[in-house]
Amino acid sequence: MKLTPEQLEQFDRDGYLFFPGHFSPEETRALTDAVPELYSRREAYNVREKGKDAVRTNFAAHMYSTPFAKLARHPRMVQPVMDLFDEEVYMHQFKINGKAAFEGDVWQWHQDYGTWMNDDLMPTERAMNVAIFLDDVNDYNGPLMFIPGSHKKGVVDAKHDLTTTSYPLWTVDNDLIGQLVERAGGKNGGIVAPRGPAGSMILFHSCLVHASGSNLSPWHRVAVYLSLCAVSNHIRRPKRPEYIAHRDFTPIGLLPDDCLLKDYDVDLPWKDGLPASALQTSSVPFDEMKKAA
Repeated sequence: MKLTPEQLEQFDRDGYLFFPGHFSPEETRALTDAVPELYSRREAYNVREKGKDAVRTNFAAHMYSTPFAKLARHPRMVQPVMDLFDEEVYMHQFKINGKAAFEGDVWQWHQDYGTWMNDDLMPTERAMNVAIFLDDVNDYNGPLMFIPGSHKKGVVDAKHDLTTTSYPLWTVDNDLIGQLVERAGGKNGGIVAPRGPAGSMILFHSCLVHASGSNLSPWHRVAVYLSLCAVSNHIRRPKRPEYIAHRDFTPIGLLPDDCLLKDYDVDLPWKDGLPASALQTSSVPFDEMKKAA
């Protein structure tokens, strides 16, 4: 999949691209059918909503689930990012975010690169998210919201919110959000929320400011996020567990386009359980760890 000159121009201007129905119902079903069993596991990689049993985020499914291991190598998700960076990429983070009906909580306004920079010492913003809807996304089930063009501001001021939800974020304060929304058009397009059928895909810049509200509707809203980083831009510090911020910087090898519907061999290094190494963390940068070794 190659991005057109018009799509490249739009991405530069708005910071995101939306591809409705990018994956077929059959391809999407191969993924959705695997989610309930993954969410049922009592493992560290399943972060649950604050005070609830509903899963907020499942991390690193590509390390132990065949359907998601294949998605992690899918050319329709990975190739556009390689083209934008003109470089091979590795998997920095892999998430299946759940917005359970009636229970899915908010994701505060934030930039992904803000977290990757502060927590992981990622050198620059040469990383981005590619998301695929596993459910239909409508006005009511907590759609992802963007402030178009906010990536042009680069890294903005943020504070580490450790209390609002069960998952800490580097969040942007309300005054700055108001300014960014007004700059983007105020009530006339200052906030956008792509909506579409299951199988739709969004590609968005790591500095694009985004959020989502709580899901008070009776419809689930589950989405997969591949956080892809240019290999030369790999993280410099293992402050977070490996199941959250990966430390294998090997370039992703792409599978054929039909990989979700056919059998292909994929490596599942954590299929027998989460290794102890995936829980180990350090505030010492990798280069200093090597010098001390």
